Amino acid sequence: MDSLRNSLRRLNPLSLSTGDRERESEDAAFDRIRRSDFVESMPFWLPPTLLVLLFVYGAIGWNVAISFTGWSGLGQPDYTNFTLEMYRQMPGDPDFVASLRNTIALLIAFTGVSLVVGLALALLVDRKIRFENTFRTIYLLPMALSFVVTAIFWSWMYASDGLINTTLGGLGLGWLAQDWLGDPRFKLAAVIVALIWQFSGYCMIVYLAGLRSIPSAHYEAARIDGASTLKLYWRVIIPQLRSSTVGATVVLMVFALKAFDFIYVMFGTNPGRSADILAVTMYREAFSASEWAYGAAIAVVLFALALTIIGPYAYTQYKRGAL
Repeated sequence: MDSLRNSLRRLNPLSLSTGDRERESEDAAFDRIRRSDFVESMPFWLPPTLLVLLFVYGAIGWNVAISFTGWSGLGQPDYTNFTLEMYRQMPGDPDFVASLRNTIALLIAFTGVSLVVGLALALLVDRKIRFENTFRTIYLLPMALSFVVTAIFWSWMYASDGLINTTLGGLGLGWLAQDWLGDPRFKLAAVIVALIWQFSGYCMIVYLAGLRSIPSAHYEAARIDGASTLKLYWRVIIPQLRSSTVGATVVLMVFALKAFDFIYVMFGTNPGRSADILAVTMYREAFSASEWAYGAAIAVVLFALALTIIGPYAYTQYKRGAL
């Protein structure tokens, strides 16, 4: 009898009661949700999302919490009495001030010179020179090396009997030979030169892609207007490379902040105040001095620097619909 009644209801929807219609509507809505792309794709994106939230953002949050304690690494942190003491002592810490100054100098000098060298190489390769692919490969090859390999390679170059001093001596310029990694005057400059060597090829590729994307009509119009080669590039071509410059700048600055392994391999945990950077200071305070709270506070400052670099770029890209 019930099956007959259900069959009649399906044949005549008007015979359904209000409650039955609401239940069927709810079932249909639930079925649509269950069959949606969002729900069906959950097994693929939900587990990695939870892992990232736990091990990345959860770790960042825990690090911030530790920076407000006085934890030295022994026992459990006291989360009941948060304080800003770790941040207050930073301005009076000469090691922190020196590492912050060196980090900013590294960001500016390394990024600026790498962009200029990369642009010059891109303009040269864009002239349709012979063996263009070979030159591009040679210039880009250092980018494929890790910081560890680059640091070992340049440590050999900078050694007292290394290639640089040997070459200077062979050219009769032995008086220019220096203790590049031992003299505080040259330590940071030596690091910057090595990083420029590694990343200028990357800038060349970014700029070369930007140059190849500029319509040839722009070149032709500028030449018809009588623009010289210098004015052509300065007023027509280079302004159109703004997006390439911004993208390369963000990438270079992020790599500069991640130069810990380069400094560590080249100098160890104590490169001296002339070459110290925030990442090395953070490691030394946490793992060598067992000042975990202070090391966590330095890590927060380093994280804030990274957000200052990436945040505006990500927001701009989002507003443009590129994210």
